[in-house]
Amino acid sequence: MDIAGEHSVTYLTGFHAIEERIKSGRSCGALLVAKAGPRAREIESLAINNKIRIERIGTFDLDGLAPNHRGIALQVEDKTDSPDISLEEFLEGLEEGRDALVLILDEITDPHNYGAILRCCDQFGVDLVLGRNRRSAKHASVISQTSAGAVSWVAQAETANLVRAMEDLKEAGFWIYGADMDGEPVYTKDFGGRVAFVLGSEGGGISRLLRERCDGIVGIPSAGRIDSLNVSVAAGVLLYEVCRQRAGNS
Repeated sequence: MDIAGEHSVTYLTGFHAIEERIKSGRSCGALLVAKAGPRAREIESLAINNKIRIERIGTFDLDGLAPNHRGIALQVEDKTDSPDISLEEFLEGLEEGRDALVLILDEITDPHNYGAILRCCDQFGVDLVLGRNRRSAKHASVISQTSAGAVSWVAQAETANLVRAMEDLKEAGFWIYGADMDGEPVYTKDFGGRVAFVLGSEGGGISRLLRERCDGIVGIPSAGRIDSLNVSVAAGVLLYEVCRQRAGNS
């Protein structure tokens, strides 16, 4: 549940989402507990160890705050319009010669897709997720639950100008590849060093301006009868290929 305003008050309800938010050390409000089953009691102990306030609440009252709860909910207050880090801070923090992996999201609007992408990014070691600052995939509770809490760990940045951001990445030594089913097979490319992938919107793909600034277009060979993979599935395949290559070269 999101409450509009400068600060967005959100109630995380998934067990994994709550656990990972607490473990990440990011700010948390109270842990609201209506029914303390075995899983909830484990999370209570974790909250106590991290000095998070526990509040007992009736099930009916929790229904009104977080309808999809499982007897427990964590209150968090985020500035949803503020990213975790700026692109400039990210680039300044990169050590000279260090490999890095960035995912650029061009108008990913479905919060379920966004959350699933973040889960892939956590699993495959993405250093930064970059999107437009007017993106509409801001349903924090859905994203956190779909990502199984990965949203608490994956660094995210936002920008008003992705074209300019791509130029900044290139100046920092990144090779940028757009993802499209008609692109060159992803396994034919060398993804050593600093690499960024651009993933387009669910319906329209990568915008023309971004596509023109990519160093190459890569695709995932398929034998299916439908024309494309879900964008979160495509993200997982592309990121796995990077990890596979780098593990083989280590």
